[in-house]
Amino acid sequence: MDTMLEARLQTQQRNTQNSQETSLWSSGFGMKLEAVTPFLGKYRPFVGRCCQTCTPKSWESLFHRSIMDLGFCNVVLVKEENTRFRGWLVRRLCYFLWSLEQRIPPCQDAPQKIMESTRVQNVISGRVPGGTGEGQVPGLVKKEVQRILGHIQAPIHPFLLRLFSWALLRFLNCVFLNVQLHKGQMKMVHKAAQAGLPLVLLSTHKSLLDGILLPFVLLSQGLGVLRVAWDPRTCSPTLRALLKKLGGLFLPQEANLTLDSPEGVLARAVVHAALAPLGLWTGALAVLRSLRGWGHSPRVCVRVHLAQPFSLQEYTINARSCWGSRQTLEQLLQPIVLGQCTVVPDTEKEQEWTPATGPLLAFKEEDQLLVRRLSRHVLNASVTSSAVMSTAIMATLLLFKHQKLLGEFSWLTEETLLRGFDVGFSGQLRCLVQHTLSLLRAHVALLRVHQGDLLVVPRPGPSFTHLARLSAELLPAFLSEAVGACAVRGLLAGRMPPEGPWELQGIELLSQNELYRQILLLLHLLPQDLLLLQPCQSSYCYCQEVLDRLIQCGLLVAEETPGSRPACDTGRQRLSAKLLWKPSGDFTDSDSDDFEEAEGRYFRLSQQSRCPDFFLFLCRLLSPLLKAFAQAATFLHRGQLPDTESGYTKQLLQFLQATAQEEGFFECADQNLAISAIWTFRDLGVLQQTPSPAGPMLCLSPTFTSRENQEKLEQFIRQFICS
Repeated sequence: MDTMLEARLQTQQRNTQNSQETSLWSSGFGMKLEAVTPFLGKYRPFVGRCCQTCTPKSWESLFHRSIMDLGFCNVVLVKEENTRFRGWLVRRLCYFLWSLEQRIPPCQDAPQKIMESTRVQNVISGRVPGGTGEGQVPGLVKKEVQRILGHIQAPIHPFLLRLFSWALLRFLNCVFLNVQLHKGQMKMVHKAAQAGLPLVLLSTHKSLLDGILLPFVLLSQGLGVLRVAWDPRTCSPTLRALLKKLGGLFLPQEANLTLDSPEGVLARAVVHAALAPLGLWTGALAVLRSLRGWGHSPRVCVRVHLAQPFSLQEYTINARSCWGSRQTLEQLLQPIVLGQCTVVPDTEKEQEWTPATGPLLAFKEEDQLLVRRLSRHVLNASVTSSAVMSTAIMATLLLFKHQKLLGEFSWLTEETLLRGFDVGFSGQLRCLVQHTLSLLRAHVALLRVHQGDLLVVPRPGPSFTHLARLSAELLPAFLSEAVGACAVRGLLAGRMPPEGPWELQGIELLSQNELYRQILLLLHLLPQDLLLLQPCQSSYCYCQEVLDRLIQCGLLVAEETPGSRPACDTGRQRLSAKLLWKPSGDFTDSDSDDFEEAEGRYFRLSQQSRCPDFFLFLCRLLSPLLKAFAQAATFLHRGQLPDTESGYTKQLLQFLQATAQEEGFFECADQNLAISAIWTFRDLGVLQQTPSPAGPMLCLSPTFTSRENQEKLEQFIRQFICS
């Protein structure tokens, strides 16, 4: 769920004590009335399509052809027309009548179905390790199943659910101006539900209100009651009993025990049987605790994004055929970092940061890998289907010290739309910029300069970190170009000083092979949850995509070397001995795989006037993460090791904050970046985990105990950073 700006911004009255500040915020933006629209041309971009490689049938059949023609609906706008009745009394009781007409499916005999499931029967018969074995009393086992199931869920109470829906509808109308839902996205979900198969829904937790808002939205659209997973540790017994009546789920603690624990075998079997047909949305008790603060803030609009559904059965069949050879980050990158090797291995990176919980460990190793790679597909779809907010665009402009906010805001919005990403705002440009700055007023300062103009600057300190977090929401839209720009920076770093003029850097010839190598090195260094690479996508294919993006945006231009055949001369090409097509399981580009054909291709940096600023803009998008990695390498000889992961994270975060105070670069002083650096160094073989009575401890690996290797690691990272 994304908190978004209202489509048509309204001017609100301010208190008299803030009248002086209001006049400052409402002046100095000129009189330009250019409108900002959330689309280019006639249609807004469609986002969030499923993987065409792993789920080709779903990609085709579950797509609504006229999705871009359909608009949005307000799911909390309930009128007389939404009920079966008419009249003046209906208009006053339409919320209550609407809640009475919601379809609530009848309760089924869940204990009996779970008892008959294959997995529970295997536990009862003793055919799995830790099972009860033959000769056990079935009645006692059934009572145990009922006890575990009673801890997980309870029969839904229709009256309480309707009463809660009515109260929630009134509450949402008081909190939000509207709750927008794309009609085309909802059409696809309805089409998937018509197949008669269970729907499993995953949320990315954009807001604390997801746990109660999303089930309400889907119930109002005729999809029935959605089961919501809650953390039992944060709920009192009374609240837990109430939430169960409303469709809440609470996983038993036995399900998270180790695999060799006999107490967890039956619990995991019941969980497996009870949760295959349910949609799971993760909520938190903080939702209820945060409701008090909503009444003091102005009403806003929200939008619920739904990515394209796909068949899980189709994915499990096709995804296994896309698995190839993979190596760890230590095997891929450590020899190159230390200067022991210069050739990048022709294989993919294996990096799995999915937490290994009890239910996941109950699967086979092959199924665990399938679940982890499924999570990467879901993460890719959820991020690409989320709209970019105006606060993210404004934070990016402020961090990079853009002076002309009106013109740059319009330009950056258009560039975002050109890359196929949706934006969650529209309106007159002047009003939109003014309203966005008012949302960020706690983190920016307005200074009046000559001729009535205003200078907007970020406030020093933690405000930079907050703006950097907002700016990171824009990174997926420019990620390919940002990776390519940093790779070019790394390629030029060994040839000339980074402070050299742009014209001097444009003289250098960049071969396609060298660009491929630098892009691959950076791809291996960056975390996979940042890159959003689908597991079925080859790194070499992504290298070609990055290179194409750099050419399309005008940063790179092809350079014909003397004596070489022009790239546009296709008439003189001969068929090579190799086939020009690939097997069906290999979707990589022939140009990206055959480096011999690319040996004579060279590029230069474009000399257009806008290119230096755009190149710097792209490099700075990755600067917070890369600088956090570089400072983590500097901290290796200062940190107190061995230490627990949480303890070393606190040490590194304190160092990042102290360095930020000295250098004035607060964007990398973030705990998430510190955790990402530690995990990456652990995969790279810089840090090792050793068991201890207090739990796993982090320590330096023998290879990186020497200052020389630590400096090599820091130099390797800093080559991609543009000052």
